[in-house]
Amino acid sequence: QVQLVESGGGLVQPGGSLRLSCVASGFTFSMYDMSWVRQAPGKGVEWVSGIYSDGSRTKITDSVKGRFTISRDNTKNTLYLQMKSLKPEDTAVYYCAKDLFGNSQRGQGTQVTVSS
Repeated sequence: QVQLVESGGGLVQPGGSLRLSCVASGFTFSMYDMSWVRQAPGKGVEWVSGIYSDGSRTKITDSVKGRFTISRDNTKNTLYLQMKSLKPEDTAVYYCAKDLFGNSQRGQGTQVTVSS
């Protein structure tokens, strides 16, 4: 069955960096566009970034443009989200999803907390 397992979250100070990973199994990872979405406390799900199946193109929401970078390694069935210059408003549970805009199956999420 499809499994998406996120990791790499944690507590970081404002201005800090984290790299999230999502290991996929149960499907042919290299054939699927993938994405990251997040959900802040008390708010709805927000799409963050997506990447084409071959990694040739990416899309990203304006609020994290220039700070977050999505990438993938199809040889390792792994999706990444490099986050830098983190802000308190980036605090959320981050999920990877099995499509370009976060509407498909997601993992269990990893918590990112940005606080001093």
